[in-house]
Amino acid sequence: MHVAVTGASSGIGEAIAREYARVGAKVTLVARRTELLERIARDIGGEVVTRDLSNPAHVCDWIAPAEEKLGPIDVLVNNAGMENAGVTADSDVDEAARLLRLNLFAPLLATRAVLPKMLARGHGVIVNVTSVAAFVTLPGWAYQAASKAASATFSEALHDELAGSGVHVLTAYPGPTDTPMTRAGLEAYGKSRLVASIPLGRPETFARRLRLAVERRRRRLVYPRFYTLARAFPRISRWISWRVAPRLNAT
Repeated sequence: MHVAVTGASSGIGEAIAREYARVGAKVTLVARRTELLERIARDIGGEVVTRDLSNPAHVCDWIAPAEEKLGPIDVLVNNAGMENAGVTADSDVDEAARLLRLNLFAPLLATRAVLPKMLARGHGVIVNVTSVAAFVTLPGWAYQAASKAASATFSEALHDELAGSGVHVLTAYPGPTDTPMTRAGLEAYGKSRLVASIPLGRPETFARRLRLAVERRRRRLVYPRFYTLARAFPRISRWISWRVAPRLNAT
């Protein structure tokens, strides 16, 4: 089995790559940071692909070479992403555009690239790692929420479109997880009591549950499970976050 993981150099992506390698899959590791990818590859094997997927020219150019080396991609994990927590009125427009290209357009384009061959074979899996930010928002995460809500809607719609085709789509909604990116994002709110009390999931646990969800053909995965209530009652969740979340001040 050939599993391709984008954003594989750290955090959730690294955990997913390690989890699949642990069960014997051939893994393609895709991310910007070559040194980190090579460190992981020394541990688990696999092919290293250095790409900045926020550049549309490089979103799909690695797919054909990866399939030549390891065979057709059986599982594509669209995980690469970024955050830019901050006040929208002060935001860097170019950085916001980069976020949208990476969080939204990259998975759409990569999915489009692998889908025809998966359909022709009659099997394959596309995993879109979105975020609970798709249905629970915090002040200062407007661009992040927009990108994740759009990618989640795409993924859920594609699941229905491909029903009966043999190609499965899993939409994964990780909540705040104990990774460097999440901790850096939460730092924008300072050491508030709310931030300190947010339950952080473990990337290794999320990765294991994601693999099992793929094997069991689950439609979606929400982790930590605490956030399943937030998805079931998004209006209440948004009201609570608006009432209790710390505010970021414009400069």
